[in-house]
Amino acid sequence: MSACPDRMRPKPFSASDFRQRAMAQDPEAPGNYGDHLLNPTITDLLFSDTMHDAAVLVPVIDRGDEATVLLTQRSSRLRNHPGQIAFPGGRIDPEDKSPRHAALREANEEVGLDPTLVEIVGQMPHYMTGSGYRILPVLSVVKPDFDLVINEDEVDEAFEVPLSFLMNPANHERGSRLFQGHERFFFSMPYEQYFIWGVTAGILHMLYERLYHR
Repeated sequence: MSACPDRMRPKPFSASDFRQRAMAQDPEAPGNYGDHLLNPTITDLLFSDTMHDAAVLVPVIDRGDEATVLLTQRSSRLRNHPGQIAFPGGRIDPEDKSPRHAALREANEEVGLDPTLVEIVGQMPHYMTGSGYRILPVLSVVKPDFDLVINEDEVDEAFEVPLSFLMNPANHERGSRLFQGHERFFFSMPYEQYFIWGVTAGILHMLYERLYHR
């Protein structure tokens, strides 16, 4: 008797399932993602003439049937976006061989994530931010036997959130704040004591739309 196909499928929010979804999606498929989608009336205030290229690592930790996503809380001493929740990542430097290389380098510099434990499984289209960045999200599966070393100059804390929580649209809230006299809208995904919002929540929502929304 042949095995039931359903039994051969990985669990919906496991790292194996994420890997399959990430590798199946086409990063070149048409898509327009960024802060402007929720703020079409103030696009001219959000974007500058010069956008800086950056890359972030989306690290999905292989925790069996219930994968998690590794996030960081930026140092409260930073000048830009202090204390905000973020993916490991940053600007693409001239010496970086590729956006993927930049994302791995930044993850190693910020939290000591060993690149040899990281499997790159894809990427998504650029996410345009109102702070002047064009961010390439690099999708990855991470082996769970890592030891993090926090760079306290950049990061206050690293923590994990269940992938199932982040990919549940019921947890994708919308908020707003005043920006140069205009109401600016954003996604937020509050989890325990962490307030995930802005660009990070926007990239997570993009991940949901491209990989999990059916």
